[in-house]
Amino acid sequence: MENKILVARSSMPSMEEYIEEIREIWDSHWLTNMGPKHAKLQQELAAYLGVEQLDMFTNGHMAIELSLQALKLPKGSEVITTPFTFASTTHAIVRNGLTPVFCDINENDFTMDVSKIEALVTDNTSAIMPVHVYGNICNIEEVQRIADKYGLKVIYDAAHTFGETYKGRGIGVYGDVSCFSFHATKVFHSIEGGAVCFHDKDFGKELYRLKNFGIKNEEIVDGVGANAKMNEFCAAMGICNLRHIDEEIRKRKAVAERYYLYLEGIDGIRLNPVQKEVKPNYAYFPVVFDEKVFGTSRNEVYNKLAQHGIGARKYFYPLTNTFECFHGRYDSNVTPVAVHISKRVLTLPLYADLAPEDVDRVCKVILKCKI
Repeated sequence: MENKILVARSSMPSMEEYIEEIREIWDSHWLTNMGPKHAKLQQELAAYLGVEQLDMFTNGHMAIELSLQALKLPKGSEVITTPFTFASTTHAIVRNGLTPVFCDINENDFTMDVSKIEALVTDNTSAIMPVHVYGNICNIEEVQRIADKYGLKVIYDAAHTFGETYKGRGIGVYGDVSCFSFHATKVFHSIEGGAVCFHDKDFGKELYRLKNFGIKNEEIVDGVGANAKMNEFCAAMGICNLRHIDEEIRKRKAVAERYYLYLEGIDGIRLNPVQKEVKPNYAYFPVVFDEKVFGTSRNEVYNKLAQHGIGARKYFYPLTNTFECFHGRYDSNVTPVAVHISKRVLTLPLYADLAPEDVDRVCKVILKCKI
């Protein structure tokens, strides 16, 4: 029986490296509350990402949710965003008492269609929350132009773009805020974790208090906050993984290039574009199937892969504006391109240790589906 191929697999340092990194924790008994490992990782991340200010969180979702709170957007105000994203993006908006207004995506790179943003701006709009998708970055210049024109905040969901640069600058420097996820399956991970990159120091102070119960000092609690601190064990894992991040991306690139050898130029298959002036991280390998040309639907390919012990993911499907928890609140007909892509896209297995022969196996199953 053939071995199973997972859609994602966490990269990890050697056990010896991690044990050595956490040894000091046993000496200090400092397990959480912004200890020395937290401080070390935070400093190293800011340097690697090329950002001025950075704070770390227990996960990427709390990074987004508390960033929205720290911006102090008016309750009930509208945030223009995309439904072609993970649940976290939309949930963070709604949980803050804000109203998501869904903008369609463009067919080329699956990010927000900037030509459709301005028509969605109203007197009640307070922010734009675009999502960098699969490592593809949004049209940053146009998003910022619109934000400046209407006085809106820009919060990027940058979960897919760790380590990427645009025009030689780290992706985290763009917008008012950029939020990263360090979930176990990401290019860089700290088991669970996240970070917020920002420019405004006052925003940073508010963000820090929000992640630590609203505590100002030992005797003053002048805000209502959450508990979203990264612990020392997660920070230690992040320190280890950051040492190997360039090798991680190099290995992912090799996997992606092997996929291209098999699948590029196949009628009915559209692969992820290579963006100009972007240093990619090869976070995902999405494939869009045109059933009329390929002869087989996305769902049929998905099922065939599963029959061969190969994991793939309908990512992103369903769209967030079609979730059952929002039944009747949003109309997905206003985002027809996102609907179209969500019904046709699969992300294929991609991780640093995916063997070349396993990539070959995935591709051969896909190509046998073509009619």
